[in-house]
Amino acid sequence: MTVERAATRMSATTLTALAGLHVAWGVGSSWPLPDREAFADAVVGRPNPPGPGACFAVAGALGAAALLVAGRPRSRPALSRLGAAGVAGVLGLRGAAGLSGRIDLLSPGSSSARFRRLDRLAYSPLCLALAAVTAVAAGSHGRPEAGATRP
Repeated sequence: MTVERAATRMSATTLTALAGLHVAWGVGSSWPLPDREAFADAVVGRPNPPGPGACFAVAGALGAAALLVAGRPRSRPALSRLGAAGVAGVLGLRGAAGLSGRIDLLSPGSSSARFRRLDRLAYSPLCLALAAVTAVAAGSHGRPEAGATRP
């Protein structure tokens, strides 16, 4: 397996898992935290958790991102490459904003001390790592795999 193929699988799988997590949050789960108040404080940095609509919208965006990173639509490799590059850019912006302490520019009101600590220690570095893997995946769309034969 090539590095590009591994990056594509890793990124698409992670984005799909994150979409699933947002669906779970949308139906009322607080996992991995004990209750919705702790969830709101640690995950969104606000006193109240987001509503189902917001969670489902993010889940949809993450699902679409996973498809683009996976090289869909296959018949339009330039579109999937551009879309995957956009996903990498958005993830990179999110990670940089969090590490710089300016997440409020992207998510006004996300200001709890617990959230900001977790954002700098975990969320933002994970976004940057996912952005890097996604960028590698994006660069491979539309190119035949090394050693692959075409029918």
